[in-house]
Amino acid sequence: MYFNISNCFYLYKKQTIVKVTLIQAPLVWENPQSKRDYFEVKILEITSAVNLIVLPEMFTSGFTMNPERVVEAMDGVTMLWLQALTKANNCAITGSLVIKEEGNYYNRLVFVFPSGDLQFYDKRHLFSLAGEDKVYTSGNQKIVVNYLGWKICPLICYDLRFPVFSSNHEDYDLLLYVDSWAKIRNNGFTGAN
Repeated sequence: MYFNISNCFYLYKKQTIVKVTLIQAPLVWENPQSKRDYFEVKILEITSAVNLIVLPEMFTSGFTMNPERVVEAMDGVTMLWLQALTKANNCAITGSLVIKEEGNYYNRLVFVFPSGDLQFYDKRHLFSLAGEDKVYTSGNQKIVVNYLGWKICPLICYDLRFPVFSSNHEDYDLLLYVDSWAKIRNNGFTGAN
């Protein structure tokens, strides 16, 4: 169950409450430093304790098919920035970004804990209409993140279109999607608010 409160909502499970903040951003195309600056300001503006901050899909670049312009490593600038923010704010942060490993590009969701430790998930269902499948390598497994007594299964955008993949065989409590949809695609979800 959740309740909207401005840009935050609370998740209730038994006696465990998790305060979640979603941060959306205006598009600054393929400019990771500008995006990090924007998100850092927004995160620092949060005035009450929050447990989890959710950023969009490819939050440092927009949904780009030019990964070579924005690619990072798992020990790169954005990962160090996320780890510093989680430690300083005593909260977890999740979102996806472009990562290169072993010569392959991934649309990778990272879940960074307040300790700085992390788990990651590589997007399984790449959006072929935009050519994502031609540029990025598909992931092959889901993860379940254990955080504050919750089992969270984080997925990315187009994975939503494949319900068999997201079916609850892992006994998770929360299915969490990050996305980067154009405004025109939001109409299907406005009725769910």
